[in-house]
Amino acid sequence: MGVDKSQLLIGNKSLTQHIANTLFNVSTSVTIVGRQPEDARIKSAMDVYPLWGALGGLHGALHACKGEWVFVVACDLPLITSELITRLASERNDNEAIVPIQQDGRPQPLCAFYRVDPCLERATELIEKGFRRPLDLLENVKTRWVAFSELEELPESQNFFVNINTPEDYYEAIQKSAVHKNLSGY
Repeated sequence: MGVDKSQLLIGNKSLTQHIANTLFNVSTSVTIVGRQPEDARIKSAMDVYPLWGALGGLHGALHACKGEWVFVVACDLPLITSELITRLASERNDNEAIVPIQQDGRPQPLCAFYRVDPCLERATELIEKGFRRPLDLLENVKTRWVAFSELEELPESQNFFVNINTPEDYYEAIQKSAVHKNLSGY
């Protein structure tokens, strides 16, 4: 994109703010890893392994979490919903990670629940061995893969994993957000 994606606007809110507002519908605590939040309600945490990519950011979230579970979401997935988060949370049970599978069949490890203790321990080991991918972690913990077919009945499911990586993706997200607002009346 050439710019800080977290600060791109949809309507008058940054991608980070869209996600934070969704998270505050289901949680009293939201923390952003690696940068200072623009919203006073949001806490911040520093990366333990700066510049280590997605697994480093995931590790930072695990390290900052004081609870048993953490929900991790990337800043470029602004169209997630509280219904999606609640549905994924219902699968925690005796698993160590709960990861949705996108409609195209790819896992989405940056929109997932992680049990803090086992995942933090394993993520640390993997990083110290040079691994960088969240999928490396998921292959080494008890993961519940949630098929898209288990999520598609949720409102707006077709938009959950609109990922903003290019200007075209950004334009698509703006369009889908506008349609969602018109349909839902908010």
